[in-house]
Amino acid sequence: MAKTSVLASADLGLPARSQAKSELLEQLTQAVLKLTSSTAWENWLRTSRQFHHYSFPNQVLILQQRPEASWVAGYRGWLRLGRQVRQGERAIRILAPCFSVATVPGDEDEPPPPVLGFRVARVFDLSQTEGRELAQPVRTLVGHGSGADLARLAHRAVELDFQLQFTDLWGTRNGDCSHALRRIRIREDLPPAHKLKTLAHELGHAVLHGPDFQGSRALAELEAESAAYLVCQELGVDSSDYSLGYVATWSGGGPEAARLISATGGRILRGVDAILEGSRRPETAGTTCRPTSATG
Repeated sequence: MAKTSVLASADLGLPARSQAKSELLEQLTQAVLKLTSSTAWENWLRTSRQFHHYSFPNQVLILQQRPEASWVAGYRGWLRLGRQVRQGERAIRILAPCFSVATVPGDEDEPPPPVLGFRVARVFDLSQTEGRELAQPVRTLVGHGSGADLARLAHRAVELDFQLQFTDLWGTRNGDCSHALRRIRIREDLPPAHKLKTLAHELGHAVLHGPDFQGSRALAELEAESAAYLVCQELGVDSSDYSLGYVATWSGGGPEAARLISATGGRILRGVDAILEGSRRPETAGTTCRPTSATG
């Protein structure tokens, strides 16, 4: 694979003192490219295809019964993945469509058969199973983060006029940033290193993404996580286990991630400066994000 260079393909217009950050951004690009060309990434893609995309009503039912749910499948579905539902686990009840038994599946171009009704189906979350470890693109950071660094980033949130809350969050989200409410929330029970990374991510949204943002959610997430990765590197925390897969997933793969990082590299680096130093803020006019982002 030809090596894609952020520095060669984008005129970042950065002073010499930002060279180290530029090199870190280049390392992030190459690491994402390497990840998405690996066997582990292919294994994850194959695994992810085993999980259904549930309708909104079923998503609500799942979160009502098990707010922390992440990956959900039926009993036999977990068996096919080499995992067993633990004895005594309570099923999550959702609604499954029923079709006529006389319906003969057609080719892919034909419309789906009519739904005759719904039945209660029972599914289980990954946390209710045990067995073969599944390939995953992101892993929670388990290392130790500096309390002083966390306090520094918390102080930066206050400087930016955001209220910071460490609290319980619904579902699987680790944090969110609301410009409308001027509020950043971080999941209270995260390990120290992941709490630090998540706060850096949400600060990325705070300094780069406000009400006037015209880009996509995917671009906003890529920018925020790239900034968080660089912030963590400078603070001595390696967030690769989480950040690489996160960036690759939101961008749709390594080559596209490399293209987007190249195109937005200057903004990412200015965002890092704004998070760590507060000496200057990125140009936010026309380059900010939707009112609320639940991420990181």
